[in-house]
Amino acid sequence: MNEHQTPLGLEHKFVALGDTRKVTDGVAIEGYASFFGETDRGGDIVTKGAYAKGLRALQARGGQAKMLWQHDPAQPIGVWDEVREDARGLYVKGRILTEIDKGREAARLIEAGAIDGLSIGYRTLRAVKNDKGQRLLQELELWEVSLVTFPMLPSARVEAKGDASELGDLRELARIIDDASRMLARRG
Repeated sequence: MNEHQTPLGLEHKFVALGDTRKVTDGVAIEGYASFFGETDRGGDIVTKGAYAKGLRALQARGGQAKMLWQHDPAQPIGVWDEVREDARGLYVKGRILTEIDKGREAARLIEAGAIDGLSIGYRTLRAVKNDKGQRLLQELELWEVSLVTFPMLPSARVEAKGDASELGDLRELARIIDDASRMLARRG
């Protein structure tokens, strides 16, 4: 199940997880929980700016998106230190807390490559259909970003590993390779 809607209207989308590095207070992870302009397996497309208003409102009231295990609200496994919208999508950076059993399990699964996905839990505030019948998600209220087994957006990639000074250059190289792969796939 890659897309799910709860009785309260909360929806989930899955994409691949970003970089992992050990830190003294847990396991640091980062990546994109959502990409703009790309069609997911459910046929939805998140548009640029979809998170901006909701993230501002969340920050204004002192809240934060929760880090959950497989969308289970009874299993928080860490904290998101940074959640922001940029030109590519919804970027997240946080720490899995290995002091708790499920956090330790999640960190080990990520390090082994068994878990590599992120999934957003959100409520759609505004969406329209395009001429192909796809939903264009224009405004979302982000509730949580979960670590999950199956990513919804196949094009999302694991970010480069390394120290902070090297990550920017490696991310740019990964973006160039990713763009070239997409161009070749369209031609082929």
